[in-house]
Amino acid sequence: MKNWITEKHQKESLIALKRLIDIPSINTADGTNFPPFGKAIEDCLTEALVICEELGMTTYHDPAGFYGYADYGQGEELVGILCHLDVVPEGNLALWETDPFEGVVKDGVIYGRGSQDDKGPTIAALYAFKAVLDAGLTFNKRIRFIFGTDEETLWRCMDHYNLNEEAPTMGFVPDGVFPLTYAEKGLLQAKLIGPGSKELSLNCGEASNVVPGKASYTGQEAAEVAGTLEKLEVDFELVNQTITVNGKAVHASTAGLGINAINQLARGLAAHYPQPMLKFLAEKVATETNGFSIFGEVKDELTGELTFNVGSIKIDGSGSEIMLDLRIPVEYTIEDIALTLEKVAEEYGLIYQEYDAVPSLHVPKESQLVQTLTTIYRNKTGDLTEPSTSGGATYARKMANMVAFGAHFPNGKSLAHQENEGMKLEDLYLAMDIYAEAIAQLCCEK
Repeated sequence: MKNWITEKHQKESLIALKRLIDIPSINTADGTNFPPFGKAIEDCLTEALVICEELGMTTYHDPAGFYGYADYGQGEELVGILCHLDVVPEGNLALWETDPFEGVVKDGVIYGRGSQDDKGPTIAALYAFKAVLDAGLTFNKRIRFIFGTDEETLWRCMDHYNLNEEAPTMGFVPDGVFPLTYAEKGLLQAKLIGPGSKELSLNCGEASNVVPGKASYTGQEAAEVAGTLEKLEVDFELVNQTITVNGKAVHASTAGLGINAINQLARGLAAHYPQPMLKFLAEKVATETNGFSIFGEVKDELTGELTFNVGSIKIDGSGSEIMLDLRIPVEYTIEDIALTLEKVAEEYGLIYQEYDAVPSLHVPKESQLVQTLTTIYRNKTGDLTEPSTSGGATYARKMANMVAFGAHFPNGKSLAHQENEGMKLEDLYLAMDIYAEAIAQLCCEK
């Protein structure tokens, strides 16, 4: 099978990736004004489209700033490659060994926020296209790179695209795991809102789709709370009157691999503060990551069990709020899970509010798209790993006949949403070669 990627493609792709990483494209706005998600995301979208024009594509920049796309080729069918340019916040800067918003190459790895999720895979797909173009192949289908700007929050970018633009006939999303993800759990993000506290103030966590690795409490009860945490065998530090619980940050879709610092802190605080939100967390969540105490067993053969994450908590004199992220097996409905959660929350005097809900995805393993992409991966790598299912939510579920296809390799270290996020250059270039073969087979004359 042809090796598409030259040293020139490697060097140019790395320069382009640094251009994107250097832009701190974190969502800083609510989507109601221009730019909808902040200047940095708008700048990153502009830069991505400039790169596409440099590669020979024609581009379109949504005037409202929600999305952009780049086209090439001809034909009735449209093959879509869906990418996102927004990133999660940098997390704890003290844990970064490099500037999170400067693409730094060190020991064969490019570090920076977005290097794995999703700027690195995006650049891999773009320069895969360039490699196919440079090889002189004729495109008998149109290819369209679609750039979203709101993937880490509410996906309003894809809603706007679907409302205004042509839907691809088929395609893939370079925002998952190789060899391929053909089914994704449903996504439910919700708030629980409750009464405040005059004695307690908390503000922990950042994003609902990140398991919080740190959670801190400052107060006069610090010594007593510390004693409770010791009995619970919680890892924490006590300095003066501040307790910092140490957890392990991971993506919410793999919550079982992390340690939720907010939940651990809540278990200690609940013994000293009669606060409904803390009581709910201590009794109905505790160390669970599958929501069993709330829902019972929620699990299916195809996609496994439900995951449940508390991403943030706020408690002050005016009220309390937690943000939740649930990944729901494909055989269950979001509506039933939401109804159960609402009822249990009511028992603690908490109000349920839906924040976001995205249905599950299932493209049969026997489909031509899945079979073609899986064969390409196997021929390129020799790895016979079966296509998988996931709790992660990718843009694939927003369009028909779409799957998540790399760029993370099996058994590789996932650093998405973590400090020192990085992507091995050998992985970047191998993914690029795989994507080039996929583009050639999906879009070009045989």
